[in-house]
Amino acid sequence: MGWTAQDIPDQTGRVAVVTGANSGLGYVTARELARKGARVVLACRSEARGRAAAERLVVEVPGAEVEVERLDLGDLASVRDFADRVPYARIDLLVNNAGVMAPPYGTTADGFETQFGVNHLGHFALTGLLLPALLATPGARIVTVSSMMHALANIDLHDLNSERKYRRWIAYARSKTANLLFTHELARRLAAHDTDLVAAAAHPGYAATNLQTAGPRAEGRRGAERAMEIGNRVFAQPAEAGALPTLYAATADEVRPDSFFGPSFAMWRGAPAPSWRAPWTLNDQAADRLWDASVQLTGVDFGALKV
Repeated sequence: MGWTAQDIPDQTGRVAVVTGANSGLGYVTARELARKGARVVLACRSEARGRAAAERLVVEVPGAEVEVERLDLGDLASVRDFADRVPYARIDLLVNNAGVMAPPYGTTADGFETQFGVNHLGHFALTGLLLPALLATPGARIVTVSSMMHALANIDLHDLNSERKYRRWIAYARSKTANLLFTHELARRLAAHDTDLVAAAAHPGYAATNLQTAGPRAEGRRGAERAMEIGNRVFAQPAEAGALPTLYAATADEVRPDSFFGPSFAMWRGAPAPSWRAPWTLNDQAADRLWDASVQLTGVDFGALKV
């Protein structure tokens, strides 16, 4: 049967921050960490949806320790405000889960292409701002959720914001490649500074969440929305299964820096296992250049990890 949520080690006394925790993979991740005793901060763009998720969670897990904080990853001011509000000097786990998938071209509050800005830059900035609390916590972890669709495209370091040409699925793939390059470079820098903070990544395979239907619904493309709904019902695994690679990366003893986990069967479904990743996500030079560009774009410099 393989590893399941029942195999998550005891999390009592640990603090976990999960982005996008009001629904889908993020909600399941937060719920299962809370079930094992963690105090979970639900970092959500909508406070109302976050509060509704917290109310649902404490019904499913009586006695769960849950907090809700607003976090809009598409607005660096919101990211900074969130980091300032989090009341914990020590954080055991940061799960960079939230994301957007294949919307029409748009920009964030800071002028970045939406998918690159939310999926990568927002989480890059959040991680850097929470880094002191993570470094202060022995055995802490950072888990960033990528996608098997990263294999569709490498990043374009000369057009990170897709200003020359925007193709929604290629932009999505590039943002998910950026997640893996970020994890690769973060793990390298943590090792260079001799810390025990582990940076790893995961992907859910094909999991049924509202991520697939959000874009078509927002555009009024009912046919595309319907096709995604059918695909979710027929081919996808449930969010409970899709969250397992993230939970494994977050809690299992065997996780090593720069690991990447996904479903065991063809990267699609099944129990968590080490996942294939495109060779370009292990390119040291590209990872370093993306890091430098991300520092310049966000103004977050990860001071403790300068090399």
